[in-house]
Amino acid sequence: MIIQVQAISKILAKKDYSFIEDNNLTEDLFTGYEQQFNFIVDHYKRYKTMPDELTFRSEFPNFELVEVTESDEYIIDSLRETGLFTKAVPIFQEAAKMFEQDSNAAVEFIKSKLDTELQPHYSISDEEIIELTDDRVSKSEYINQNQSEFFIPTGFDEIDADINGLQRGEELVVIFARTNMGKSWVSEKIATYIAEIGYRAGYFSPEMSTKDLGYRFDTLHGHISNNAVRLGRFNDEFTIDDYAEYAKGVKDIKGKLFVTRPKDFARKVTVTKLKNWAKTRKLDALFIDGITYLTDERYRKGDSKTISLTNISEDLMDASSELHIPIIVVVQANRGGIVEKDSKDTPELENIRDSDGIAQNASIVYAVRQLKDDNGDTFLLMDNKKMRAGVMGNSYRYKWNIDIGEFVSVSDDDISMPDNESGKSKPKREATISKEKRRKKNLEDEY
Repeated sequence: MIIQVQAISKILAKKDYSFIEDNNLTEDLFTGYEQQFNFIVDHYKRYKTMPDELTFRSEFPNFELVEVTESDEYIIDSLRETGLFTKAVPIFQEAAKMFEQDSNAAVEFIKSKLDTELQPHYSISDEEIIELTDDRVSKSEYINQNQSEFFIPTGFDEIDADINGLQRGEELVVIFARTNMGKSWVSEKIATYIAEIGYRAGYFSPEMSTKDLGYRFDTLHGHISNNAVRLGRFNDEFTIDDYAEYAKGVKDIKGKLFVTRPKDFARKVTVTKLKNWAKTRKLDALFIDGITYLTDERYRKGDSKTISLTNISEDLMDASSELHIPIIVVVQANRGGIVEKDSKDTPELENIRDSDGIAQNASIVYAVRQLKDDNGDTFLLMDNKKMRAGVMGNSYRYKWNIDIGEFVSVSDDDISMPDNESGKSKPKREATISKEKRRKKNLEDEY
């Protein structure tokens, strides 16, 4: 009966009768301590004030009041659960006897009790937002004056101008694209920039080695040829001595970029393990280069891949809230995400592989695509497909020198497309058309 002792101690400590009244607490929830509970209720009804501890102790000298640190919600839920158990036991004991004589009657007996005496009661938390208006004004003013406490820049200036950077908490950013379209480069560029400006970034890399990620960091940070450092192709323009000199300056960076791989998690990577890693390293941002490499901790036999990825994305958003850091996840697009080569389109939300739930749980979603124009220049196309708080649909275009990690912001008009010199995207065509549909379409075109 520990919970009843905690509840009575909490009631007396709060000195607020509304705790009893608002939660509809009655003596049947205080089995074994009905006298103590009724004394408090009667005292309040008679004197319009709660009894103090001295008055209570004089009435019940053998009752030991305790210090309670549990929340109000825990106390209420535990009282109700204990009360329901106390009611249920004799009912099911009686039903057990009845089953020996008449099973149908026993079932009807249980059903009647379920409808009348065994109704569960759950605590539902809520807040009244009109009363909290002044709090929001104060919060907004504080955010305005302390931007760095709430946002971390991405390094893409155009994106930061739209979203203020990544929010610290309740921020699950999804970057998705088809294979070899640049989504990992985008994630790595953001992680690199975060480290450059003094934050602690953590990067889970299921496919690339720490060495290759290090080379990409050098490319993105120092604009050093990735081919040169990765393949050892040095020349007069960039020598091994130049690389060594660059390395001396890198050590002055105030931030950190930690990299971990599946083997570091005994080949079973879960949200809980990543969360513990983030706590240990005191990360300011967590990057996950492939959500499908994570194990669903809520998996039940028969669950589909879609259910598992939805569970994982929900857990990642919860982790972001708990850790108060943004989490950035790279996701693969399905075959439906293949778009016309002569357009500037990017995949749509429905093209996220295996899960609508990933997009539903994300706060921001960017679709990414790599494109070569008719001049042979490479461009990175990024479209905002979801924005939980803010304006959705913004597009970003960068002329991208992959080898030296350089991203230069351009407009659609700067991208010259074959047979489309205006720079405007051609209408998106249906990805696949059956022979019969094609034949009918040809006939319609003739007329």
